Amino acid sequence: MSNKENENLEWKEIGKKELLKTRVMTVCQTTSVAPNGKEGNYIVNDAPDWVIVIAERDGKFLMVKQWRHGEKHLSIEFPGGVIDEGETPEEAARRELLEETGFKAGKLTYLGKMNPNPALFRNHSHFFAASDLISTGEQDLDEDEYVQYFEIPKEEVIAGMASDDYNHALMAAALLKYITKKD
Repeated sequence: MSNKENENLEWKEIGKKELLKTRVMTVCQTTSVAPNGKEGNYIVNDAPDWVIVIAERDGKFLMVKQWRHGEKHLSIEFPGGVIDEGETPEEAARRELLEETGFKAGKLTYLGKMNPNPALFRNHSHFFAASDLISTGEQDLDEDEYVQYFEIPKEEVIAGMASDDYNHALMAAALLKYITKKD
């Protein structure tokens, strides 16, 4: 579609008010004007961008298991986390991989980015493939992180994606990017 064709679909934000500021995101109420001039209020979450790292070694993925408070369930995921202020996505990917698994990436390939839920979020998740891994033998977790590291055969992760153990939708999105963009 051309820009002209999109004009009857695009809204214009005219106001924004913070409702709740937390360590991981700020919940805002925005006021926007529809193409027909009608105003509406909407909830939007402002959050830093995230990274997800698909690290592969000897036919296995490096995975982490951690508690997810929203789901109230353990989740097996690729390593990842929030991009710190002043950090590039690549720097964050290298840091998160090292912190959560104790491995350094010899090679890091950018796979792309996606919005986790464009109806509610303004941030993006950046996906990376990591190879030529070097073990340091130590995790370096944040104070409130309780993460167990595993090496799981690639076929098992692919077959299990979207099951109770692999229930994080962004991991499925990352895996799809990996499968479709990997060298």
